[in-house]
Amino acid sequence: MESRSEFLSVRGLRYHVRVWGAPEAMPVVLLHGWLDVSATWAPVAQGLLPRFRVLAPDWRGFGHSQWPQDGYWFYDYVADLECLLDRLSPAEPVRLVGHSMGGQVASLYAGLRPDRVRRLVLLDSLFLPDMGPEVAGKRFRAWLDQLKDPPQQKTYDSFEDLAGRIRKQHPRLTPERALFVARCWGREDGYGRIGLCADPKHRLHGPGTYRVAESMEVWRHVTAPTLFVDTGQSSFGQAISREETARRRACFRDRREVRIEQAGHMLHFDAPDETARHIAAFLSE
Repeated sequence: MESRSEFLSVRGLRYHVRVWGAPEAMPVVLLHGWLDVSATWAPVAQGLLPRFRVLAPDWRGFGHSQWPQDGYWFYDYVADLECLLDRLSPAEPVRLVGHSMGGQVASLYAGLRPDRVRRLVLLDSLFLPDMGPEVAGKRFRAWLDQLKDPPQQKTYDSFEDLAGRIRKQHPRLTPERALFVARCWGREDGYGRIGLCADPKHRLHGPGTYRVAESMEVWRHVTAPTLFVDTGQSSFGQAISREETARRRACFRDRREVRIEQAGHMLHFDAPDETARHIAAFLSE
């Protein structure tokens, strides 16, 4: 089944939401990660049909959602999510699935608004290393330097060229699947080139630091049953120790873990069928 597009006004921006499934089916909201787009959820969405109605937004500055002029601040994604859910499911708590950055957003929202989240699935997420105050000055200076020479849009000769670059980064992808991702991530720029569906300002490194203690304080308020889906081939899970991973997950009072061994960080690329099975089984309980 092909998706259909809906456009919503979210905090002054035109937001794109991709929808699969029948209106009467149980809704589930899929949140993509950094530099990804909603379209790459398609194989997972097919595995959730027909039981679920799948709603997948493009975050601000990605896919077909509007690019803000003043750049990107992480907490805006949380505020955007609240606005989206108030529109998509105003009366009922939602089933949230987040990958990577989308998982960080979903996990914080589930702790800030526990009554609004029925079930939570986190795909290869919550592995960002803690940052001490000693790196604050370095990050701040780097951000000021980048503002003088901001990142520029990358373009490619063709979708096939982009697919080749994608396969170098994600070697588990077949040529066919890499071309699918390329057509999700890219679009014709009107000058015979393929540009990415992502604002290059996303590549600016912000001046702030990540303090895991603040996230943990929010996570302790999550009441939704939570499923962590890990992978056997992801470097993200190795960014922190097993002890630190266990310490963070202990904040979630009702939690489970599963592992997809033959998948990397982009598990919805590498193992969409198995990813969908885990999601569907957990959300159906």
